[in-house]
Amino acid sequence: MSHDRRTTPFSGRIAHDSLRGLVTAEGYTEGTPARLSVPMADLCASPFGKRERQLLLGATLTLIDRHEGAAFVLSALDGYCGWVDAAALAAPQEATHWVSAPASHLYPEPAVRVREIAALSLGARVRVVGEVGKFAETADGTFIPSMHLRPLGDWASDPAAVAESLLGTPYLWGGNSRAGIDCSGLVQAALTACGISCPADSDQQCDAVGTALPDGTAPSRGDLFFWPGHVAMAVSESVLIHANGASMSVAYEGIAAALARIAASEAPLQALKRL
Repeated sequence: MSHDRRTTPFSGRIAHDSLRGLVTAEGYTEGTPARLSVPMADLCASPFGKRERQLLLGATLTLIDRHEGAAFVLSALDGYCGWVDAAALAAPQEATHWVSAPASHLYPEPAVRVREIAALSLGARVRVVGEVGKFAETADGTFIPSMHLRPLGDWASDPAAVAESLLGTPYLWGGNSRAGIDCSGLVQAALTACGISCPADSDQQCDAVGTALPDGTAPSRGDLFFWPGHVAMAVSESVLIHANGASMSVAYEGIAAALARIAASEAPLQALKRL
């Protein structure tokens, strides 16, 4: 039986109990609940190997295996599996809020003029335990500007507006943050911020997200364009936004020009889908 490695919780040695009878492993486990305790970490195909995606602060994880300082995890957000630096993991913690601004900072004190601890990206999740002035205090004893947070469940309403808030973000293959993002990372960030479940990679998104529109349908704001290995979002009938290698950034592009340019690279449009 063939399995998509990206969403199969099997490290090559240890498999999740759900795979008993489906894969041959040295051992099986229910896994251990964990969370990402650093602002961002690469999720890799092998221990400290090639980045495939990124995890953000507060990500809910299931730890499947450990090997030489790396941990094989399953992400609750989208079912993606891979290796992350084991030092980036901590005990689980129920998040209460998400970072709704394109970017924010963690501070050691509730004060603007102190040196920040780290940068945070849209979509990071934290547990807020109190408010001090204009800052939210987290369960880890750090502080975040309150205006950059929203309670979980208080989602944005316009995925295209979320994507537009990341305009100018540099393109980064496998990236999922304001520091660097790719085409599917942008779409996932935009949809997740609106409370819409979304897989991580563009081929998975094409299979799972939205309803395909007939050929010739005029695009509307929020519609998704899918090509082999690429995805973009309409912001109007004539303009789309995408993280792309041509501009190496999140940028607007005319839909007609984008269709022609990408078709010229032998990547015909696969689908136009509506959320």
